[in-house]
Amino acid sequence: MIINTSADLARALDQQLASADLTERLRIVASLDGRAVFTTSLGIEDQVITAAIGLGQLPIDVSTLETGRLFKETVDLIAETEERFGIAIKRFHPRQDNIDAYAAKFGLNGFYESVEARHACCHVRKLVPLAEALSGARFWITGLRRSQSGNRATTPFAEYDAERDLIKVNPLADWSLDDINTYVEAESVPINPLHARGYPSIGCEPCTRAIKPGEPERAGRWWWENDEKRECGLHVPEAATSLVPTPA
Repeated sequence: MIINTSADLARALDQQLASADLTERLRIVASLDGRAVFTTSLGIEDQVITAAIGLGQLPIDVSTLETGRLFKETVDLIAETEERFGIAIKRFHPRQDNIDAYAAKFGLNGFYESVEARHACCHVRKLVPLAEALSGARFWITGLRRSQSGNRATTPFAEYDAERDLIKVNPLADWSLDDINTYVEAESVPINPLHARGYPSIGCEPCTRAIKPGEPERAGRWWWENDEKRECGLHVPEAATSLVPTPA
């Protein structure tokens, strides 16, 4: 394949990563020209990627979006993970003026009242900080897996993100939850204690509940909404309101 554009590189990378293991997938991305950033939510799959980066001493920046509404267990896990793997996790926070504007329009917890308000909250607390975290990056590494939800069932190993003009890399795309748990045990990876309490997918505290037996992994996220494919907009574009400002 002749590689002339980022989209061409993403297609070639998608094929190349398919036959590699996790560490090799990350090493391949780290060897390419351009800054690579991994954004972690501190969930169990993201902890696996952080472990692979730390244990492999790979030149990949690790960042997290500290939204201001995370569980205490999640926040505490940041420092524990840094110490365990000898890495620095850069925190990105929402801007106070954006939070104030959101609260003035919808109320601090207005996200329960409408999908529009929930999208706006995710925009302020996650999408704007994400744009800052990815500024200047060529590669964005995520913990997306095909088995997490129907909305993610076709997740590739690499794809061109035209909206952000970068290449999105999903090194765990083909991993099952059993694969994740096996790696965690083998490498003594610290994980969020909420996983043991029925939270397979953990976001902001007001928007996450434990799942019931037989429910999909992400059923506890924004559980009051009816859309089975609900997302926050980090990985699937969603409508934002006219309220929220764009990153400076």
